[in-house]
Amino acid sequence: MNANLFSRLFDDVRDLSRLAIETADGGRISYGDLIERSGRTANYLISRGVKPGDRVAVQVEKSVQALVLYLATVRSGAVFLPLNTAYTLNEIAYFVGDAEPSLIVCDPAKVDGITTLADGIGAKVDTLDPAGHGSIADGAAGRQPEFATVARAGDDLAAILYTSGTTGRSKGAMLSHDNLVSNSQTLVNFWRFTDKDVLIHALPIYHTHGLFVASNVTLFARASMIFLSKFDPNQVIDLMTRATVMMGVPTFYTRLLQSPRLTRDATKNMRLFISGSAPLLADTHREWSAKTGHAVLERYGMTETNMNTSNPYDGDRVPGAVGLPLPGVSVRVTDPENGTELARDTIGMIEVRGPNVFKGYWRMPEKTKSEFRDDGFFITGDLGKIDDKGYVHILGRGKDLVISGGFNVYPKEVESEIDAVPGVIESAVIGVAHADFGEGVTAVVVADKAAALSEDTIIHALDGRLAKFKMPKRVIFVDDLPRNTMGKVQKNVLRDTYANLYTK
Repeated sequence: MNANLFSRLFDDVRDLSRLAIETADGGRISYGDLIERSGRTANYLISRGVKPGDRVAVQVEKSVQALVLYLATVRSGAVFLPLNTAYTLNEIAYFVGDAEPSLIVCDPAKVDGITTLADGIGAKVDTLDPAGHGSIADGAAGRQPEFATVARAGDDLAAILYTSGTTGRSKGAMLSHDNLVSNSQTLVNFWRFTDKDVLIHALPIYHTHGLFVASNVTLFARASMIFLSKFDPNQVIDLMTRATVMMGVPTFYTRLLQSPRLTRDATKNMRLFISGSAPLLADTHREWSAKTGHAVLERYGMTETNMNTSNPYDGDRVPGAVGLPLPGVSVRVTDPENGTELARDTIGMIEVRGPNVFKGYWRMPEKTKSEFRDDGFFITGDLGKIDDKGYVHILGRGKDLVISGGFNVYPKEVESEIDAVPGVIESAVIGVAHADFGEGVTAVVVADKAAALSEDTIIHALDGRLAKFKMPKRVIFVDDLPRNTMGKVQKNVLRDTYANLYTK
């Protein structure tokens, strides 16, 4: 049997006329259309010299043709390498030099700079604009739709996704066909997807969430998706009357909650709201439930592993928790120093093992070796705990741990207390160099202007709720916290911004 992800997605499609994708302008693409369009594009890729195992780097805006390009790349046996559209040419230069793709697909507006980079490694360049037009679309249009899907083993690479690189050199996570298939099929079952589902797809597709979770899960279920170029709250609320599922980042939910149009009646056709890619505040979870009658299902995944845990479809979806290990996935919490497994409700390093876990980092064998235990568990870098009911709680990244006066301070614990203060919208706690304590616990807070909060009122509210060594040395108020494109708070940016706070 061909283990190629494309084969496992499409070989047994019985009804080729079945709707796969609907676009905002009313376009309708069937499963048969996807197969044909991917065949034409795969034939074009081969004509451009793309061979099995070659990397195809893609930095383009979201479009149906961009999704077809992903499917065609995998179908041709090549390795799909999506790149964040926000990356600068300087950042792209690193990825191109490291991955050495044979073909780079970019927006026409960036073609001059990308061509210079491509020339340096002997790669070819094609273009694709936000409307799905460009040289790759034109080239594919003239090709035959028939294409024999290239045979791949389950362990062969299907994609490389680069980590955000906030703590040094960005690493390419190597994901196999089996990694992507196993995780998608598990989620179809766990989240009860059927061919009756209609997904509101408002996520970018250069990221695990929008590409591998939202798209693959929908296609494996023979469901359909309403494919939006970007997230617009009013548009999403309009679509809820005929959709059944939405996947989003926490920002989607906080923005939707600001709309007076979000009501129980507006969401009555929906069966499932899923959140991931960044922590959903427990208050947001509760407010969403109160306003819509739906409990958001939060889950936990990574670039290197796809999804690891999920709150249950049936059963308690615990605010602030990312749920239980998915079937076939093992999760444990260990002492970061020696790897000893810790007792329930003890904070430590989260480690995971399962068919979803990546093969390693591209061209980084030593780094790969250092991130895996001898028994196959991957050290995620996330701090957390498993409670007495087996639910996993994420308390921050290992690099975000604050060591103040020799004591470990877990930012999430302090943030939870600050967020509970009336008038606080959200907070981020970081460690900043401090002459006396090594690191000073520092809180950066976004507050409701009408609340008139001050540093003293926050400190007073925390008094008696936190041990003295956990108390913030300073509280700084800002209008917004810096976030990446998936909504994660960029604590590295905050640490850089306030690096000299205690030296002035």
